[in-house]
Amino acid sequence: MSSVPLLTFLSPPLPYFIESNRKTYKPGMEHPNRHHLGVFDLLFVNKGTLYIGEEDRTWALGAGQMLILRPDRWHYSVKPCTEETVLDWVHFQTSGPWEEVDDSQAGSLRGDYYSYAIRLPKSMSLAFPDEAASLFAKLHDAAMGTSHAAFWQRQQWFLHLLQLLDEGWRSDAAKAPIAVAEEAAAYLKLHYRTAVTNGKLGEALGLHPNYIARCMSEVFDCTPQQYLLSYRLDQAKLLLLKTNWPIARIAEETGFKQTPHFSRSFSENIGVTPLLYRKKYTGNSLPRTIVRRMNEEQ
Repeated sequence: MSSVPLLTFLSPPLPYFIESNRKTYKPGMEHPNRHHLGVFDLLFVNKGTLYIGEEDRTWALGAGQMLILRPDRWHYSVKPCTEETVLDWVHFQTSGPWEEVDDSQAGSLRGDYYSYAIRLPKSMSLAFPDEAASLFAKLHDAAMGTSHAAFWQRQQWFLHLLQLLDEGWRSDAAKAPIAVAEEAAAYLKLHYRTAVTNGKLGEALGLHPNYIARCMSEVFDCTPQQYLLSYRLDQAKLLLLKTNWPIARIAEETGFKQTPHFSRSFSENIGVTPLLYRKKYTGNSLPRTIVRRMNEEQ
């Protein structure tokens, strides 16, 4: 299977819609040449064939196929259309970090607990082209609106489109490492309060634990247990700030079986004890009895 690059957008901020429309090329007509357009150009062919290039790569896009052209490269027509070709195009941009890497590479952009790595294929054949065509039509209609509501509507349709593309490529086995790593991360975040061994994670995903660990190392640069520990500590920090719960309860709520283990792990990874972390960021002076009890628990 040939390699297909993935465009990765770290979100938030979300990529945002700029403009879109539907274009019909008669035989002999061709897509315009552009240098450094400044926006991403998403193309979807409804009918016919579009011959398009970007730098040293070329494509012959048929019906049901899409392509994303970068904002910082030369786009050009390879040759005129040989038949009537109907094309949907969408210009979008992002103010956040993005990159294009080969699908066999993890890349430098990785989501964490609060951010998400939106991964869009450079090109692909859509499994449900009719659904995509309908979505493009709704997006074009919203794009022509001038009301306040039209702004929100076109952004929402655009996000639906990104979701369709983000989910579409994951059925390809060649891109399994990213999908496996993200599925494992989702499972760990859902079950962080319980004891999750590598074996249990493997049973839940139906995969060998070593393969899951390799995928997570490639995508998140950590093992499943390291990811789980980081997420537990992150949740513990939130509880230390939002509640007056004793340290023992916070340890239990975040999946630590023993309070000393929690306090030791927290101190080693965060740099301060749970009690000092709470005092530093709440700015409140706790009653001496509470402080004494917390010190005893740690």
